[in-house]
Amino acid sequence: MEKSSPEKLILVTHEPGGVACIIINRPNSLNSLTKSMMTDLARIFKSLDADDSVRVIILTGSGRSFCSGIDLTAAEDVFKGDFRDMEIDPVFQMERCRKPIIGAIAGFAVTGGFEISLACDILVASKDAKFLDTHARFGIFPSWGLSQKLSRIIGPSRAREVSLTATPINAEQAERWGLVNYVVDRSELLNKARQIAEAIIKNNQDLVLRYKAVINDGFKHDLTRALALEKVQVLIIKIKLRSVPDLQFSNISVESSFFED
Repeated sequence: MEKSSPEKLILVTHEPGGVACIIINRPNSLNSLTKSMMTDLARIFKSLDADDSVRVIILTGSGRSFCSGIDLTAAEDVFKGDFRDMEIDPVFQMERCRKPIIGAIAGFAVTGGFEISLACDILVASKDAKFLDTHARFGIFPSWGLSQKLSRIIGPSRAREVSLTATPINAEQAERWGLVNYVVDRSELLNKARQIAEAIIKNNQDLVLRYKAVINDGFKHDLTRALALEKVQVLIIKIKLRSVPDLQFSNISVESSFFED
């Protein structure tokens, strides 16, 4: 099953087992985003979040790059603040999406594309991937959270250097700094993303959604408040188990291979 925008610039494929793959499909422009593409991307994430058959979402780009940022035809709307409707804001919809999002990054993730990658939960990069923040070069301030997110991931000193000098982060650096989870050959990029998706799908779906929410929400608070979020979820699970006592451990299974050397 496949859905797309009328111009087929954003594609969605549904794969077996509950994996949905979103493809930014404007390779001749290095997948730069027009206003209509951003709207489509936001609506697709909202739709997939509401689709109970979807367990994990993979986001990638076609051609040589993941996403080279916002197309100049859309830049005025975005950077002057006219793009305010959260319903059609792709990063807002990614951040509110309950399903785990795996970013498969090949080639460049530049400025707005970098910010979209930071809205993913897990990142896999090809060996030729590069992350670049050019906001300072063009006198435009980030509007999708890069100024705050990047420093929390790679540290404030590194983030200042990356953003203030507009110096790209290559794949090796990104992995070493904790920005990406894995670096693989480009030919293995989607296979690795699918492997991660399959590992997630094997687990308890309700717990996966709750766990993602607690990790992401806790990221916004100090440790004391973040730990309180965890305790709330523990209480919710305890109440659920008490309401159905015979089912407390009915869905727990342990593969014998887990304990093997």
